[in-house]
Amino acid sequence: MSLSLSLSHRFADFALDITLDAGPGITALFGRSGAGKTTVINAVGGLLRPDAGKITVDGEVLVDTDRGIFVPPHKRRLGTVFQDARLFPHLSVTQNLVFGASYAARGSTGPDLSDVVALLGLEALLDRAPATLSGGQKQRVALGRALLSHPRMLLMDEPLASLDGPRKQEILPFLERLRDGPLGLPILYVSHAVDEIARLADTLVLIQNGRVQAQGPLFDVMSDPAAVPLLGVREAGAVIEADVLAHGSDGISTLRISAGDLELPGVQAQIGSRVRLRVLAQDVILSLTRPEGLSSVNVLPVEIEDIHPGDGPGAAIALRAGSDRLLSRVTARAVVELGLSRGMKCYAILKATTVAPGSIGR
Repeated sequence: MSLSLSLSHRFADFALDITLDAGPGITALFGRSGAGKTTVINAVGGLLRPDAGKITVDGEVLVDTDRGIFVPPHKRRLGTVFQDARLFPHLSVTQNLVFGASYAARGSTGPDLSDVVALLGLEALLDRAPATLSGGQKQRVALGRALLSHPRMLLMDEPLASLDGPRKQEILPFLERLRDGPLGLPILYVSHAVDEIARLADTLVLIQNGRVQAQGPLFDVMSDPAAVPLLGVREAGAVIEADVLAHGSDGISTLRISAGDLELPGVQAQIGSRVRLRVLAQDVILSLTRPEGLSSVNVLPVEIEDIHPGDGPGAAIALRAGSDRLLSRVTARAVVELGLSRGMKCYAILKATTVAPGSIGR
């Protein structure tokens, strides 16, 4: 399953001009408010007729302005989950889910009600009314309703934006389960929250002022120092994968990455499983020699791949750590005083408590 689009659309004070391709897994569109993310997803879903462009899903042309093709939204077989759940208040959870199933194309295959209930953990909610549900529970029901329509792709427009921190952490594992599960459903995911895309996305598209600034595999784009201004200085950082080796009685777990072992708290995954870690650039300290006598035991040998000066007093340093990549943010003065340069070997120090449990995902 693939999505290919090339769109141009002009509003009174904003112009969109975007070309992108999305394959399997979760493709995240990231950008600040007003960047054009929702305009893209509305065009794919059929809620916006673009001035010019072409949209193709799984080889089928949904929009081609040159040829006058515009497939109506209800015939596109795309499931949509909005920022607000938009459940029918007079229907129970079960009835809301069944309503989604009524839109499944005749003869289509996909999950049935029991599959969706198990996948999203809805067993205890089936007889309840939407008014009695938390925000996270409502979004799980809305997601289940979309899945039961047997879509060939899911469109998710800021689905967690209205949730507080605990509710967001409640639903993220279900989205990870959907990404990694047997359905294999591609998802176009819109967000302006870096923590969400770091945990969920396979492919990342950075959008600014209606144009694509960068796109590619999440691990590559997140660790690119050139992406720091787009992600935000305080939010920029690499995403790496690690194997869970052990859980200590003190709450500290041992994880292994290609460059060595890390000791981190708050790891809930089972021993032997693989997790994602989001490591913020501002939390990675560099040392020319291997330090001794530190409270942090997370010291990794690294090689400097690139140095990207910022507009202010800082600089982003791209690091190769085994087969992984990290980012470090230091002052421009430190670059000069330490004599940092491409190809230099040094050590990266990571304080265990800087990797929050919410930054550790499946």
